[in-house]
Amino acid sequence: MIRVQREDFDLGAELAALTAGNHKIGGLAVFVGLVRDVVGEQALGAMTLEHYPGMTEKMLERIEAEAKQRWPLEASLIVHRTGRLEPGERIVLVAAASRHRQAAFEACQFLIDWLKTKAPFWKLEETESGPRWVEARAGDDQAAERWKKRDPDAAE
Repeated sequence: MIRVQREDFDLGAELAALTAGNHKIGGLAVFVGLVRDVVGEQALGAMTLEHYPGMTEKMLERIEAEAKQRWPLEASLIVHRTGRLEPGERIVLVAAASRHRQAAFEACQFLIDWLKTKAPFWKLEETESGPRWVEARAGDDQAAERWKKRDPDAAE
């Protein structure tokens, strides 16, 4: 399930709805991203998240479908907020449910890693030195790199 929304989400309610009635689930892995109050050495006043409606949801659906193809998931959820968010507010919820914990852990990591690098979101940070658009981070790209499918015929 995919949602892009301005309003906050209730973590407990979201997870209860995701797992309701499915007693095959043995493991549920969850990631919740929060707005920090600093960026590097600067205080962060707020962050504004923008997206391209339609395109963003389509990409999140593709990322979720890829996770379901790679791991035996019983359920999954991506909720991403947009708009102006202040430090301490929730930005994103990613959850992966499976019969076993390992698949849930790996799928959850995959979902957030690919979301961070492939989904069309733009972040504007309000810092003490003024507003600035967030550039792609090498660390996010490195995290996503490990999930690329390996071609068995490719040279090592």
